[in-house]
Amino acid sequence: MIAFIQGKVASYDADHVVIENQGIGWDIAYPHADKMHLNEEVRIYTYMHVSENDVGLYGFESSEEKNLFLKLITVKGLGPRTAMNMLARSSSARLISSIEQGDVSALKAMPGIGAKTASQIILDLKGKLVQADTKLEKYEQPVQEALEALKNLGYKPGELQTAGKVMSEKTGLTTEEYLKIGLQALVRAKLGG
Repeated sequence: MIAFIQGKVASYDADHVVIENQGIGWDIAYPHADKMHLNEEVRIYTYMHVSENDVGLYGFESSEEKNLFLKLITVKGLGPRTAMNMLARSSSARLISSIEQGDVSALKAMPGIGAKTASQIILDLKGKLVQADTKLEKYEQPVQEALEALKNLGYKPGELQTAGKVMSEKTGLTTEEYLKIGLQALVRAKLGG
C-alpha cells in the first residue's frame, strides 16, 4: 500500500521513528532507530499491517530487509512485532544464514522466539530466502570463482551470500585470496562473531 516514505526525521525513540513528509508525521515502527539523526533526510521502505485490533506501519532500511520481514510474518505464530524485534537484534544476513543453516539456538536467542517457533521458521523458510546462482553473478570474476569453490565445498546459499558480501568489500585480489577471506568469514559467522 505505501511502498516507502521519504522525509526528515522529526523524532525517534528505541523502536519508532517519526518521518515528516509534506506536513504529515508518519509514526513508523523501525528496528534501527538508533542510527537516526534529527532533521536527516531519509527513505524508509514500509509495510502497513492491518489486523482486527491494530493498524501499524513498519519501516525498513532496504527493500531486501522488507522482503525478509514479509517472509518472516508468513510463519505461523510469528507476528509483525516479533519479526521487527528479530530485525532489530540481528542483521538480515545473519538471520538468513541462521535459517539456511538450520541454527535453532541462534534463532531462540531472538526476543519472543522459543524452540517451537525457531523450528517452524526453519521449516517454512529454509531454501526460500536466497538463490545462490543469481547472487553470484553480481560479483567480479575472482570473487565469483571463490564463491563457486565454496559452493563446491558444500556451503549453502545463505553462507555463500555472507561470504560474498565480505569478499566484495576488498578489490583486486586473486581467487585464492578471496577464497581465504570467504572461509574466514564463514568460520566467524558460525562462531557468532
